Formats: sequence, C-alpha cells, structure tokens
Amino acid sequence: MLSQRAFSNTNLFLLAFTYFCYFGHVGAIVPYLGVFLDSRGFSSVEIGQLSALITLTRIVGPHLWSSFTDSSGKNLRMLQLGCFLSLCCFSLVLWSESFWALSIAIGLMMMFVTAILPQIEVITLSCVKGQGNRYGRIRLWGSIGYILLTVATGAMIDRYSTEAPVYITLLILLTLFLSTFLLTEPQSSGKAKKLTQTVWPLLKTPTFIGFILSGILLQMSFGPYYSFFALYAKDLGYSGQATGWLIATGVMVEVGIFVIAGGLIKRFGAKRLLIISMLLTSVRWGLLAFFAEHLYWLLFSQMLHAFSFGMAHAASIYFIHHYFGKKFQSRGQAIYMSLAFGVGGAVGGYAAGEFWHQGSGAELTFLLASIAAFLAMICLLPINRKRMDGAL
Repeated sequence: MLSQRAFSNTNLFLLAFTYFCYFGHVGAIVPYLGVFLDSRGFSSVEIGQLSALITLTRIVGPHLWSSFTDSSGKNLRMLQLGCFLSLCCFSLVLWSESFWALSIAIGLMMMFVTAILPQIEVITLSCVKGQGNRYGRIRLWGSIGYILLTVATGAMIDRYSTEAPVYITLLILLTLFLSTFLLTEPQSSGKAKKLTQTVWPLLKTPTFIGFILSGILLQMSFGPYYSFFALYAKDLGYSGQATGWLIATGVMVEVGIFVIAGGLIKRFGAKRLLIISMLLTSVRWGLLAFFAEHLYWLLFSQMLHAFSFGMAHAASIYFIHHYFGKKFQSRGQAIYMSLAFGVGGAVGGYAAGEFWHQGSGAELTFLLASIAAFLAMICLLPINRKRMDGAL
C-alpha cells in the first residue's frame, strides 16, 4: 500500500510542493542577502567573505547523511530532520548582529538545507522511475516557487524593510518542514545491505574529473550574481520589486526548459547541452559587465538563466543519477553539491567580494565571471561524448 502511494498523483503533487517551498526559500533569501547585509552595515569585502563562509558549509552538509541514506534507504527521515534543523538554525538570525554570529546562523542553515536537497532529488527520481519528462514537470515547481517568492520578497522590502527576507524565509522553512510529513517514499525491496564497495573508482575517471571541474568553474562564475546582483540593480536605479521581476524573468524561461529538459537530453546528449549552457553563461556575465545599463540587454541576460542554471542543472542531475547508479545515488549527489556548489560557490563569492569595491569594480567582477564560465566549457571539450552521454 505504501509503495503504491509513493507513485500516486497525490504524492507527486506533494513532491512538487516540496520543490516549491525549497526553492521558494532560496528565492526569498539568496538574491537579497547582499541587500540585507548592506543594510546591517557590512562592506562589500565583508559580504563576499560572509558569502564564502556560508557557502563553505555546503561542503559539509550534503555528506552528513549521504552514506547512511545510501545504505539504509531512509531518505524521507533524513529530509525531515534536515528541514527541522534548518528552521532552528536560521531562526538564530533574529538575534544575530555581528559578522560571526550571522555567519554561523546562516551558515548552519545553509549546511542543513543543502544536505536535504539530495534526498528530495533521490525520492523524486525514484517515484517517477527515472522518467525525465515527469521529473522535469515536478522540478519546475521549484522554479515557480523561486519566481513568486523572489518577486514577493522584493515588494516586501520596498513596503516594509530589508529585514523582510528573514521573516519570509522562516515562514517558508516552517511550511517545508510540515509538508514533508505528508510525503511517502518508495519502499526498498528488502533490508538495505551495508555498502562494501567504494565510490572512489567512479571519481577518478577523466569523464567525472572533467565534469566536476566544469561544475566548480560554473558555480564560481555565479559568485558576483548571487552576492551582488540585487545591489547592482539598486545602483542602476531599480526598486526592490523591479529587481525581483528581473530575477524572476530568468527563472520564468527556466521553467520552460525544465518541461522539455528530458527530451532535449535524450535527443542531443548531456555533453552537448552542457557545453552550450556554459558558453551562454559566459555571454550572460559579459552582458552584465558591459551592457547592464540597457534594460533590454539586462532582460536578455536574465533570460539566459534558462541555460546557466536550468539546462545545466537538469543535464548534471541526470548524469549523476545514472553515472553513480542506485548504490551511490545520494553520495553522488552529495559529492556534486559539495564540490560544485560548495567549493565553486565559496571561491566565487569570496573573489566577488574582493573585486567588487562597493560597486566600482562591478564590470571587472562580471568579466572575470564570464571567463570562469568559458573555462567551464573548455573543461568539457576533451571528454569522450559517447562515454558521457552513454551514462545517461
């Protein structure tokens, strides 16, 4: 009965709502973290350092339960625990004022939030039985949540204060935690066996090394965008709500990509689509560096988010899911999140803070981001296409 319920439309709808809440909280806090910290009196260097410290915790987070869930199969229980700890840690922001207090509070929240994302992905992929189109339709609700909460939070900043992202994020995390108790995960086909094999042979192949280096460089290129885009838009004269719509524009076209991602990957292959995504990301940061004062170029650069994140993420997730197989699914997700988003994001955030100089170094910072994205593309070129696409 439980196994059948896991594959029901109701459970798939609840999984979509889980994605909605998860990425909704990201849309409420990440784009406006720089604005929030700036209002607390932090300099651009401090914002970059804090962003890097926070991102470094994402290296630890995904590994907290990956080994246990791979051997026990209790992804749902780990998901619930991660949601609870995320909520508790982020609530400390209400009483945190200093650099280190905020770093610890937000960093711990990010650590547990990042740790639970692999569990959501594994449960969803198991429930849709690896069908790309069904996964894409469920995953796109994460993008919808991101859009709605980004725009709403921007409006709340205009209407109330720069503290609005904190309260909105707390409400979403509470909703996410409660929603996990309504989910059902597929039952394993027996008592889970203790893993005796190591994942190391899968990590040292040229295919995976090229893939993960590319992922790290891509996330490095996102450093100035995640840390300073809202402040950048503010310097260009945009309101909080207008900034929210600018961010949402990119995610809107990303929704369409997720709907057709499975079909595109099946037709063109992961390598080809990842290369195109990296190249367009490089163009995107170049447009922000030199043409951001023109609204139509700014809007176009935001639309490229469909490839910078949407297609790149979808192709990467499918590669990880099939490359590591059932035995190491959670561990593969954890390694990918830790190295690409953790290491890459931390280095990118720190470097952005060093070059930003209160906005005077914005052009140089985005130019360096463009170069990083281009190098990400270069890392994929030597990979044998059949070997990479054959894993999908």
